[in-house]
Amino acid sequence: MQVTDLINLMVNNGFAIAVAAYLLIRLERQIDNLSSSINRLNTIISAKLGVAIDTDSPNDDSHNVA
Repeated sequence: MQVTDLINLMVNNGFAIAVAAYLLIRLERQIDNLSSSINRLNTIISAKLGVAIDTDSPNDDSHNVA
């Protein structure tokens, strides 16, 4: 692919790329908020049921039942 082909591709699809990037940025925040809400709900339900959950792993967001 030549540099001119790449430039033409960016110029012709620039608006679509900009819209997609904007939507991805907005949706990322909403997905993070939903994920944290689900994790809080999981903790609350587990506490009400008396089930212990494993929250020691900082890289694991699933909070597996211990």
